[in-house]
Amino acid sequence: MIIAFSVAPTVTETPNAEMSEAVAEAVRIVRDSGLPNETNAMFTLVEGEWDEVFDVVKRATEAVMAVSPRVSLVVKADIRPGYPNQLSQKVDSLEEHFPENGGEK
Repeated sequence: MIIAFSVAPTVTETPNAEMSEAVAEAVRIVRDSGLPNETNAMFTLVEGEWDEVFDVVKRATEAVMAVSPRVSLVVKADIRPGYPNQLSQKVDSLEEHFPENGGEK
């Protein structure tokens, strides 16, 4: 399965609502998990089995909760048993449809 999730504090100590330090701790947990992952401007993606992926999401959320009494968590899952390496394969399949990558218009 692939999980796309976003976790962030909803209460911050500074008026400019700087959240990057708390989010960095969550991303550190994801990266240290050893599971395939990537982070972009909106979400962090993690690939693995159900229990291990949700364990990482829970621990990442707890890291943000350590600095904020209220946390926002958004989760989207693509559950497809028996299909590993989908984090990159899904993008590769899409790219095949573009002429510059050998695909048709």
